[in-house]
Amino acid sequence: MGRYQEMFDRSLQDPEGFWGEAAKALRWRKKWDRVLDQSRPELPQWFQGGQINTCENALDLHIESGRADQLALIWDSAVTGSVAKFTYRELRNEVALFAGALKKLGVGKGDRVVIYMPMVPQAIVAMLACARIGAVHSVVFGGFAAPELAARINHAKPKLLLWSSCGIEPSRVVPYKPMIDKALELSAHKPSACVVLQRRQHEAELVRGRDIEWGEALKGAEPAACVPLSSNDPLYILYTSGTTGQPKGIVRDNGGHAVALKWSMEFIYGARPGEAYWAASDIGWVVGHSYIVYAPLLHGCTSILYEGKPVGTPDAGAFWRVIAQHDVKTLFTAPTAFRAIKREDAPGNFIKKHEPKLRALFLAGERCDPDTLVWAQERLKIPVIDHWWQTETGWPIAANPLGLELFPIKPGSATKPMPGYDVRIVDEAASEVPKGKQGAIVIRTPLPPGCLPSLYEDPDGLNRLYLSRVPGHYLTGDGGYFDEDGYLSIMGRIDDVINVAGHRLSTGAMEEVLAAHQDVAECAVVGVDDSLKGEVPVGFVVLKAGVQREEPQICSELIQLVRERIGPVACFKTAAVVKRLPKTRSGKILRGTIRKIADGVEHKVPATIEDPAALDELTQLLQRLGYPQKKG
Repeated sequence: MGRYQEMFDRSLQDPEGFWGEAAKALRWRKKWDRVLDQSRPELPQWFQGGQINTCENALDLHIESGRADQLALIWDSAVTGSVAKFTYRELRNEVALFAGALKKLGVGKGDRVVIYMPMVPQAIVAMLACARIGAVHSVVFGGFAAPELAARINHAKPKLLLWSSCGIEPSRVVPYKPMIDKALELSAHKPSACVVLQRRQHEAELVRGRDIEWGEALKGAEPAACVPLSSNDPLYILYTSGTTGQPKGIVRDNGGHAVALKWSMEFIYGARPGEAYWAASDIGWVVGHSYIVYAPLLHGCTSILYEGKPVGTPDAGAFWRVIAQHDVKTLFTAPTAFRAIKREDAPGNFIKKHEPKLRALFLAGERCDPDTLVWAQERLKIPVIDHWWQTETGWPIAANPLGLELFPIKPGSATKPMPGYDVRIVDEAASEVPKGKQGAIVIRTPLPPGCLPSLYEDPDGLNRLYLSRVPGHYLTGDGGYFDEDGYLSIMGRIDDVINVAGHRLSTGAMEEVLAAHQDVAECAVVGVDDSLKGEVPVGFVVLKAGVQREEPQICSELIQLVRERIGPVACFKTAAVVKRLPKTRSGKILRGTIRKIADGVEHKVPATIEDPAALDELTQLLQRLGYPQKKG
């Protein structure tokens, strides 16, 4: 029996022993009374009775153990040409002083603080400062539309709002004050004050009596000490992207969260204290919370905070430049970033130019097509690991555990469930299905430490949205299957399984076929209403840079490929070339929105959309293709 299997089995058979041992890697102000309290099965409490401070474990503990002068954070801003470095001592001092400023402004344990800032060091300082004094931060992606920001302010009811004067895109500066003013006008709740970080690229005109400049807020502040918190006290609230109506705020606790993230850095990512670890995401997403801010610092790594894009700042070599310049050993990013890099530099010339010395590349955020994974693996000559998790879980559900036991890589699979996650595949009747058969992915409860203990201000939300459909299990909302080797493949959201003339087919499987075509950089397949078949798939592809072939010929080849590899039963008869696919800022393709447009269903454009023009162009294309179909 291998090391993975031993750990996995123990985590399910003896969760209290397994996670109790993992928790010893952290400093506790008071040891827990019980590792797992299941007196309320729908709401398990990890490390009940324990007291801990996440900021103390992320900063102060390392300073006291000899890492004071090691780099904790490197800010690399490709859009401003700036680099700033902070040792653990320097970062702790900045955090402690800003925590003191928060206290001076009346913020204390349990108070909420909304952070609306771009990828700047002060955003991380603010998050850690909240954790230091027990305030609950809620980061809203910088540049979010005013109504969405207002909804989050209204729901979280923050005592304080932190914002920056602007965000910086490759081709423009985005002033934040108009969004702030409008959001505060729309919100019934008004924070008692706003603290504003002025950036030299655009300084905002502050509102007297409301706005306090960052430097002014620090004046007279005394560095604040870490406050002992209950393991189950909230660390943060993170609202899921695309929320409509009642906001869905994922709550993260302090104790279980710290234990799970610290464990994952060693055993899943194979990261070593002292090394540079880079999660190329945004602090507004769960990846940024978990693997830019908390996990690398809990593990004693140097975290990279990057303000830029994978291409265009200035070219497709941006990632390789950062990795080489800062000696990054582990990179974690979204497949969409690599599809963009591959599209612009298919031969990998920039990789040869910069010679990055990575140990491993991890991909997550959406399903990675095998062609992109193989492309990266062949050019980097390292393990390229597609892994799967969710905002709700906070850390990987399935992965190839580099620090535990590296399994042979199967492109298209997220490999194996991680310790703590008892993953099952079930059919529509909630019965478990055999290996090789697709179904809904569920996780037997209790969920491991680090997963959401509740939804903010929605006591029944966890049960209503996640636990009631399959009793005793958490419904992930994703579909997939286990193969004969126990590898888990994620085929997309459950609603991405379409019914074509009575045959249930995965659009993810069709995307795999399209992505394997030599001219295709990225693609999306959605199921649309059809008066004869019920549903039929429609494919959209973005071509690689430099492709000169006729588009009708390419589309004909794509249709034939699906026919050959999946079969005529797929009824795949429509493929179209687009310049770009509409996506969220985190890189997820807006498949659900595309489907609603094609079906003529009322829809709301997500606030997280990266490029609204891409959606407009695709809408026009659908109209030319005859969608939505006229009824009756």
